[in-house]
Amino acid sequence: MRTLLAATLVLCVFGSSAEARSHNHHRHYHHRSHRAGGHYGYAGRPSAWCGWYMRSQVGSDPGPSYNLARSWAHYGSNAGGPAVGAIVVWPHHVGKIVGQENGQWVVESGNDGHAVRTRPRSLAGAIAFRRA
Repeated sequence: MRTLLAATLVLCVFGSSAEARSHNHHRHYHHRSHRAGGHYGYAGRPSAWCGWYMRSQVGSDPGPSYNLARSWAHYGSNAGGPAVGAIVVWPHHVGKIVGQENGQWVVESGNDGHAVRTRPRSLAGAIAFRRA
């Protein structure tokens, strides 16, 4: 019993300090961990999962071919450039523009540092801006 309690304590201490470091590094922006399947309901999360996460953020799931970030360049209609609500597509990443801060666009995306994060991002290299 003591061994079990000691092991639980060690896990809690190390888990809490890792979580604190993660939150302190990005303390002003939304950051939540994500588990395969999670509450998004898409089993079989790929290792590169930004496209997979975006599937849960649109009205109708476009299917597994959209797990690939670049596929989002063909989703919906052309937004004509960056705007709040637009899906921004880079060659190897995809996210949704949710605001602007200090002249930068704020983007929510999955698999940003292995988590779902909302933070200012450069749009340099973006290949498409799409409306759902």
